[in-house]
Amino acid sequence: MRVVVAEDVMLMREGIVRLLRDEGVDVVAEVGDQTDLMSALAAHEPDCAIVDIRMPPTHTDEGIVAAGRIRALHPHIGVLVLSQYVEPAYALQLLETHPERVGYLLKERVSDAAVLVDALRRLAEGETVIDPTIVSRLLGRHREADPIDELSAREREVLALIAEGCSNSAISRRLFVTERTVEWHVKQIFNKLRIAEEPDTNRRVLAVITFLRSPT
Repeated sequence: MRVVVAEDVMLMREGIVRLLRDEGVDVVAEVGDQTDLMSALAAHEPDCAIVDIRMPPTHTDEGIVAAGRIRALHPHIGVLVLSQYVEPAYALQLLETHPERVGYLLKERVSDAAVLVDALRRLAEGETVIDPTIVSRLLGRHREADPIDELSAREREVLALIAEGCSNSAISRRLFVTERTVEWHVKQIFNKLRIAEEPDTNRRVLAVITFLRSPT
């Protein structure tokens, strides 16, 4: 896997790069701002880009803006946005605009190389990855007249794990059930959320977006 890392804090950037290289990931470029990021992507065409949510010049939402540009100009490149804070609104904004091959993780997850590499792999395969803390926050919200209300408690658990980017086999291990049982739950989720199977759509991604859009 070939990756570009965009992080303006040098120590953080070097730490991410070292973790990735230790796991056998090919880091083809390291940059500190959005301009250099877009140039690196055009030059190297990597599988994924890791982008800090706050970069120069304003250190507000440059990472979200960059993610939008990447999805528009390089739709085959997965984008993993890293944030120091729990900001569900940014995660929702990211998915609503460009739903496939995007992820949002808290920086505290970066210390676990396995989590980071797995997230990149899931993005490269066209899935979404949302930090478990954000998923938990969303699950705890009060909802009114919401299609999510039709899901059983177990189906919500499965959907939450899908939002984290877990495959069916990973979900079966987490919930201690068979993969066939997970497949049945996923089918029920699609049916209850009225997500039809169409050739140009990713139903898992659409289910995650429905989950994130649920009213507070």
